Amino acid sequence: MSRIEDLLEIQQVLARYAVTITKGDTEGMLSVFTPDGSYSAFGDTYTLDLFPELVAAAPKGLFLTGTPVLEIDGDTAEGTQPLCFIDHSTHDMRIGYYTDAMVRTEDGWRIKTRRMTFIRRSGVHDSGIPHAFEQSRA
Repeated sequence: MSRIEDLLEIQQVLARYAVTITKGDTEGMLSVFTPDGSYSAFGDTYTLDLFPELVAAAPKGLFLTGTPVLEIDGDTAEGTQPLCFIDHSTHDMRIGYYTDAMVRTEDGWRIKTRRMTFIRRSGVHDSGIPHAFEQSRA
């Protein structure tokens, strides 16, 4: 596979994440991860088995992502992708970026780890405050 084909395939995987989570398609969103994949935000790391509960507890809205910056090294890649989340009920926004580690699998490129960093009005970049999901698990 050429570098351009890898770039396009990875961009489609990342776009599929944004579209499926926007549509509330948890199974579609899970399909872009490796089976041992994880998502980090809100001061914690979540494994795929926790995703359905995490997504159910999260606000709903539009996940608008930008073109990622990608570094590909053989069958692994790292990238950063900007995000603007717009809440569907209030149109309040959250901005930040994802930092990803990806691997080429038998099924194509998949996300191994995705880490969210929020950009605050103060200019601080952080992983967020504990999520409502955490409060419901306590």
